[in-house]
Amino acid sequence: MIVRERKDNFVMIEQDNHAHISGDLMKAWKDSFFAGESFRESVEYAIIHHDYGWKLFDKQPFWNDEKQMPYTFIDFPNKPKTVFYKHGIDVVEKDDPYAALLCSYHYSRFLLSDSSPEATEFIQKEEQRRKRIIHSLSSFDHTLFDFHYGLLQLCDNLSLYICLNEPGVAKEAGHPFYKKGIPLPDALHVFQEDKLDIQWADDKTVTISECPFSNPLTVTIKQKTISKETIAAKGLLNSYKETEYEQVYVRFAEKPPSY
Repeated sequence: MIVRERKDNFVMIEQDNHAHISGDLMKAWKDSFFAGESFRESVEYAIIHHDYGWKLFDKQPFWNDEKQMPYTFIDFPNKPKTVFYKHGIDVVEKDDPYAALLCSYHYSRFLLSDSSPEATEFIQKEEQRRKRIIHSLSSFDHTLFDFHYGLLQLCDNLSLYICLNEPGVAKEAGHPFYKKGIPLPDALHVFQEDKLDIQWADDKTVTISECPFSNPLTVTIKQKTISKETIAAKGLLNSYKETEYEQVYVRFAEKPPSY
């Protein structure tokens, strides 16, 4: 779950909904900014479903007693994460092994600093999965795979930027993840810069310094806004279940050149 805390309420965005925004960004990607056209469908599938493991879990969010707010994807404990990480990759692999390869690598990187037995086992088993999938492919290009994984990282970050930040927030007041822009992996050689400068132009438009999309693009954030008073009276689960989704529209456009 992605959570933004306000004075009187929480804005909550399910991980799978965020992932679908990432997928919409990938679908609008310029052909000239993509390498390995025969893999494009698999890359899009991986990006759309990279958080599938959270899908059912986020329908009944958990309360963080220590912080007195809902758990987020950042602070949720790693041990249960390994369970739904594995489930998400399993589901993706049934439809597209190359997409599962990307998702497996993505999840494994999150747990590299965790020395617990559960995290270690997860990483080891995912390494075995990736070796098995690579062996089953007719050919595998490590450089091309790194490029495709870089696309997953970037689309993930672009979507997280608009989900973690309040619409229209000033750059210096934004989420600490992105105050210095969005870093671009070395594998994304199609970009001229080593990071994207990103900021809100207004409360409906985000500008980026080097736009990779074919046209200005509008995406939809599906979220719930739940008052703290309601949670105190009914509990988080009932409050979340009874709250209707709302839609927020955000436009991506290229940042105008400065003279």
